[in-house]
Amino acid sequence: MKKLVLKMISFYRKRISPATPPKCIYLPTCSAYTYEAVEKFGVFRGLYLGLRRFLRCNPFRKGGYDPVPDRFYFFVRKYKIKN
Repeated sequence: MKKLVLKMISFYRKRISPATPPKCIYLPTCSAYTYEAVEKFGVFRGLYLGLRRFLRCNPFRKGGYDPVPDRFYFFVRKYKIKN
């Protein structure tokens, strides 16, 4: 199943994405992020992270560099800086 999902993402990146104007505000792009997340965490967790990323990719966000996390979390962890 993992190979199938990765092939589908690759097909999108090679055939469909070049035909549309660039819209992703993040680096790596949302499709590259999802591909890497699926490779790293498996199909379900990778697609979950990719979906979260896709939902964040909109004009109301700042964008920028947003790599795949080293560890998987279902929810975003907020870190407090202690003085």
